[in-house]
Amino acid sequence: MASANASKIAHTNPDVLKVTSPNVTYTDDAIVSNYSYETTAVTVEGGELRATPMKTEYQLKTSTKVPKLGLMLVGWGGNNGSTVTGATIANRDNISWNARQGKLEPNYFGSVTQATTLRVGTDPSGNDIYIPFNKILPMVNPNDLVIGGWDISKLNLAEAMERACVFDYDLRRQLAPKMKDMVPLPGIYYPDFIAANQSDRADNVLEGSDKQAHLDKIRQDIREFKASNSLDKVIVLWTANTERFCDLIDGVNDTADNLLAALKASHEEVSPSTVYGVASVLEGCSFINGSPQNTCVPGLIELAERRRVFLGGDDFKSGQTKMKSVLVDFLVNAGIKPVSITSYNHLGNNDGHNLSAPSQFRSKEISKSNVVDDMVESNRILYKEGEHPDHVVVIKYVPAVGDSKRALDEYMSEIFMHGTNTISMHNTCEDSLLASPLILDLAILCELMERIEWKSGDMAEFDSFNSVCSILSYLLKAPLVPQGAPVVNALFKQRAAMENLFKACVGLPPENHLQLEHRAVHHHSRDAAATAEATATAAASAE
Repeated sequence: MASANASKIAHTNPDVLKVTSPNVTYTDDAIVSNYSYETTAVTVEGGELRATPMKTEYQLKTSTKVPKLGLMLVGWGGNNGSTVTGATIANRDNISWNARQGKLEPNYFGSVTQATTLRVGTDPSGNDIYIPFNKILPMVNPNDLVIGGWDISKLNLAEAMERACVFDYDLRRQLAPKMKDMVPLPGIYYPDFIAANQSDRADNVLEGSDKQAHLDKIRQDIREFKASNSLDKVIVLWTANTERFCDLIDGVNDTADNLLAALKASHEEVSPSTVYGVASVLEGCSFINGSPQNTCVPGLIELAERRRVFLGGDDFKSGQTKMKSVLVDFLVNAGIKPVSITSYNHLGNNDGHNLSAPSQFRSKEISKSNVVDDMVESNRILYKEGEHPDHVVVIKYVPAVGDSKRALDEYMSEIFMHGTNTISMHNTCEDSLLASPLILDLAILCELMERIEWKSGDMAEFDSFNSVCSILSYLLKAPLVPQGAPVVNALFKQRAAMENLFKACVGLPPENHLQLEHRAVHHHSRDAAATAEATATAAASAE
């Protein structure tokens, strides 16, 4: 039986959200809000911890003109690229298909922007009001994306989709005619950076070893893609093979100028993904790294800052790691001490094949292993300085399971009075069906961030946010953050940061869950109401 006090929730799907407040102004092409950012400054004085509430006034300006957006994928012919392309076509054209479950309809489940909601307030009856996430601010519709890109394999997208074997047959059959003329541009292939077992697929590569020439060709590809499709903007996203880490070398990739010189000299430690990143930045296009390698070397970050272009990364957070960032956050905040985390994976797609090589596995191991650091470091009651749970990550290639990755995790924790608690979890992850919505979200949210500007204090002009687009952290395993900024891996904090920033852009306060309107009931008013009710009951009885 449902509780009489069950939460009251109402949903609405408005064409536009309009905030009535003196702190927000709507113009023909922008939303401008005044936002008070409240923080707490903490100092230690004579053994005493002193906390001082602080307030900084910001003005946020969001352009409401949604552009025609192009998304260029590096690795377009891979499982992720063919899946995200096919899915947007299926949604755009409303293609249904038959499967064992019956007739199925396309959707964008797994996408934060397309399949989640956020609370904007309460109605006069006390109902919480939720709207679709993509209604808080004007966002690109994924159905309107123009998708293209590069791949070292020459298969067209219909053939790539068939090779990936992610979609049901009936859907593949209907999508194939719409995808057969989509052919990836030749890609950059430096064999030293990916596993040797990928050489059989490398039949669509840029010739030679001149990295400057490769850079120039990728830039030309971006310009031609933008012009031929009459696009307002292009975002470039790496969804290709995991590379080995490149060595960080002073004089090579430590500064923007050194990196450009290293490219011109075709230095061996300039990776393919970094070449794509440099090309994107030089063309004024945001670049997002969806794999774990260290693409965004210091020189690339400096170049992006110089050009005022966004970088995002690293490594899609879709399955096992997303669960880890939830579960460890829960355990530590419950006062339970994880002492070991053992994570085992096996998968049979080409990502797994590439990761079977030691150097490429090492890149993935690093991105998966650091995901609990901030949660552990937040609790000095459970963990001493420098103490950390044992953390082991194993990945094996098992061709038979294809794209249906298996993830097995064991969390052993110390509990009350040195007891032990063990949680074991089995997670079957449809790898590309989990990653593809993240690709859409990363592009949509990054483009939105390009339209948001801020100013504070005596700033005369609005400015863009830091070139390292850390607001995308919710979607990435190893979040790239500005120099000196803390790395946040806890999933709920990442979601709250994203949600509250967009609320601030329309003059709404951050979500705090205090519910004081329900918890702080005036006792005198309640007593008076009870007395009146008792008097009325007595009078009715007397009659």
